[in-house]
Amino acid sequence: MPKAILGRKVGMTQVFAEDGTVIPVTVIEAGPCKVIQVKTAEVDGYEAVQIGFGAVNEKKVNKPLEGHYKKASTNPTRYLREVELDENEELKAGDVIKADLFKEGDIVDVTGTSKGHGFSGTVKQWNFKIAARAHGSKYHRGVGSLGSIDPARIFKGRKMPGRYGNERVTIQNLVVVAVDADKNLLLVRGSVPGIKGSLVTVRKAVKA
Repeated sequence: MPKAILGRKVGMTQVFAEDGTVIPVTVIEAGPCKVIQVKTAEVDGYEAVQIGFGAVNEKKVNKPLEGHYKKASTNPTRYLREVELDENEELKAGDVIKADLFKEGDIVDVTGTSKGHGFSGTVKQWNFKIAARAHGSKYHRGVGSLGSIDPARIFKGRKMPGRYGNERVTIQNLVVVAVDADKNLLLVRGSVPGIKGSLVTVRKAVKA
């Protein structure tokens, strides 16, 4: 089987352990994902599996992709991604991957696109301290001194205002608390990147 599955972030809730401990979890609708193409070392130079997730209007699919899906005898999907394949595993186009790829207690990494906050200043983005709030200050949320006099330049890596969020983020070593194979749901302990409804990739942890 592949080492990952595509899913949709549903939201956060909480569940109770047997000892009554409250566990904050993120609910992920994981799959079902269809295998669109299997890439091999002989043909493509590497081994991977291309999977699709989510429904999409066929009118929004261009001709090349339409032929790509027809070759796999599947309907077009909203998302198309490549994931690694476990060694000595065989899949073919048209196979379906479901949430039961994982089980309770598994350690996973979740990748998504973080929430976008637009152009933000240093106070919001980097937690800079606010200057004096007196009326005569005229300087409250500014960046502050930027560079030294001697080099007469700004050092690389200086924290500055700019776009905040909307980046690819991976949260590592999250624990799968529960798996609902019938509803294709994964309950993962903790928070994962992205807004509700956004695409996430759940893969086996690389540093577990």
